Amino acid sequence: GLRSGPLPHPLCVGFGAACELASKEMENDTRWITHLSDRLSSGIEKRIPDVARNGDPAHFYPGCLNYSFAYVEGESLLMALKNVAVSSGSACTSASLEPSYVLRALGVDDELAHSSLRFGIGRFSTEEEVDFVLDLLEMHVARLREMSPLWEMVQEGIDLKEIQWSQDAH
Repeated sequence: GLRSGPLPHPLCVGFGAACELASKEMENDTRWITHLSDRLSSGIEKRIPDVARNGDPAHFYPGCLNYSFAYVEGESLLMALKNVAVSSGSACTSASLEPSYVLRALGVDDELAHSSLRFGIGRFSTEEEVDFVLDLLEMHVARLREMSPLWEMVQEGIDLKEIQWSQDAH
């Protein structure tokens, strides 16, 4: 993809200016994104039961959060969250219905990997947007779990890991 000839000087100058601006804003952006990330994380964990945060809790980029919502299909939750830009699974497999190999490599089982959503937070994200997402998540996770026979069984105290599921012989 390289070509011979002079470098496009206006683009080089523009890139340098963008790097200078990013360097000046980085500390403020990091503080803001971390604040919103903490707000989203604590809201999810306080308001929605049976969730799991995926990834290393100490070493992560605060602008990218991945949560699994047990007993909810990630695709169903994704479709319910209209007007919210989220994706299911990891970025590597967001177009696939297969569980994320990244999440599986982190030790997340297939059921939880299928129930995961990835949230992106940036410099232009707002507290109001985070609160809007939390309200929608709480409502739709509860609604989808109401339709889940597995959720009903768990609420009745049945340990799903103790059940021997039969395999379809067809």
